[in-house]
Amino acid sequence: MAGKASLREAYGKTLLELGKTNPDIVALDADLSKSTMTLFFAKEFPERFFECGISEQNMMGVAAGLACCGKIPFASTFAVFAPGRCFDQIRVSIAQSHHNVKIVTTHGGLTVGEDGGSHQAIEDLSLVTSMPGMTVIVPADAIETAQVIKTAAATKGPFYIRLSRMEWPLVNDESYKFQLGKAALLRQGKQATIIAMGLMVATALEAADKMKLDGIDCRVLNMATLKPIDAQAIVQAARETGAIVTVEEHLEHGGLGSAVAEVLAKTVPTPMQFVGVKDVYGQSGKPLELLEKYGLTAKEIEQATRRVITRKSL
Repeated sequence: MAGKASLREAYGKTLLELGKTNPDIVALDADLSKSTMTLFFAKEFPERFFECGISEQNMMGVAAGLACCGKIPFASTFAVFAPGRCFDQIRVSIAQSHHNVKIVTTHGGLTVGEDGGSHQAIEDLSLVTSMPGMTVIVPADAIETAQVIKTAAATKGPFYIRLSRMEWPLVNDESYKFQLGKAALLRQGKQATIIAMGLMVATALEAADKMKLDGIDCRVLNMATLKPIDAQAIVQAARETGAIVTVEEHLEHGGLGSAVAEVLAKTVPTPMQFVGVKDVYGQSGKPLELLEKYGLTAKEIEQATRRVITRKSL
């Protein structure tokens, strides 16, 4: 891993790039364009940017209407506000109608930091994955984010894409190719598999590298597409390594861990450990301190992996 980059800035610049070649792309925001980085698009294409104010519910309805007219709307706000404030509008106006709306949120998870528990979206993925037909993606870094945005623009149907607030280490290089619905194998391994998404992919790699020094050989999968999830990669990992650890900056229930457990329960029941936020809300604090407080560190991943390996023989 070399260097850090902002996922939300990658989104803003990619949206601007796409806007220059596709006149049907439009952008919407809810008074947060400086934070979500849609300001790049707004400055270049003011006639294709819709500032909806602090009215996320209305923004989703407007986005659905624009999609009905053949536009490709990218609607952005913080992850805590969408789907939090506008679940019904997303459900009825976008998901049920299967409109071509791309909901791109920033400030996901605990790493929102000092804004505190009221602004830390830790249950958003459970809400959007519950909607039939919704594609849900959580990119691991800025490089993957740019490719995800391009894929969403070129793919019909509703998307929910969750990004972070802070800069984060790059786990990919420019040779990386994002594939919708496919996990990316980042480390090969035989003793256990760590399946992570979002910012936690970098942390999972850190844990795997540390365990390698102790002779523990772990596979690492980047499961950027949470829905539709790559069941084939999960089943293959379970059969070949016999133990699974899921890692997410989200509640342990309703997100990646739950989705992986559902796949395995239907196919290859396998020992699992879950690294995520327990059944609590967050609090104000520095991002890295919060990740440590709530158990989202390489140390926790290593401990969970060691535990699940011991359960393989039970």
